Amino acid sequence: MLDVENVSVFHGDAQALDGVSLTVDAGKIVAIVGANGAGKSSLIRTIAGMHRPASGRILFEGADIAGLPSHRVCDLGVGQVAEGRQIFPSLTVAENLDMGAMLPRARRHRAQNRDRVQAMFPKLQQRLGQAAGTLSGGEQQMLAIARCIMGEPKLIMFDEPSLGLAPTVVHDVLKTIRDLNAAGITCVLVEQNVAVSLRIAHQAYVLENGRVTLSGSGEALLADERVRQAYLGI
Repeated sequence: MLDVENVSVFHGDAQALDGVSLTVDAGKIVAIVGANGAGKSSLIRTIAGMHRPASGRILFEGADIAGLPSHRVCDLGVGQVAEGRQIFPSLTVAENLDMGAMLPRARRHRAQNRDRVQAMFPKLQQRLGQAAGTLSGGEQQMLAIARCIMGEPKLIMFDEPSLGLAPTVVHDVLKTIRDLNAAGITCVLVEQNVAVSLRIAHQAYVLENGRVTLSGSGEALLADERVRQAYLGI
């Protein structure tokens, strides 16, 4: 579904990504792990059209989307749940959901998608008229995911979805990602919580200083001595 081919990205004079290549097969969960500053968020934002690569190609379902504006990338079916949730705090829960359905690809099915996300997240259904900024952190993360689903994505990129959440809420968020994947949505998971993300990933890549240094199945990387020493403290 998604092929990143030898992509390099610069922020001014600083190189964020250096020849990154990876593949995301349809129907899979792919984890991208690494330390702070490794380039994980830069990669997600580049795929989403928020950064323009200096070189390389990004193919989504065979079409090169590198350098397309982000609204075009979204309308092709690439969704993003951003780091820090990035909901609209002064809008109600219902209004946030409606914002997610503004993409041309999703407008016709807004009612059906609203029913879908309300069934997935019953707490949101109880708070439709509530200002989103008054929700708990876990509820805001669920709203960010629900808003993304309203856009009918084929692929969702999750950028640090467990950041700042209590362990029990993290469990719920990861279960939601697994459920979405089971329903046919391809998922890219960017996480500092390496152990958790590798446990649910079909395929995984390790980013270090803007380069892919390891790749393999989530299970294989979880057992890899280099990963265990560098990221799991074992």
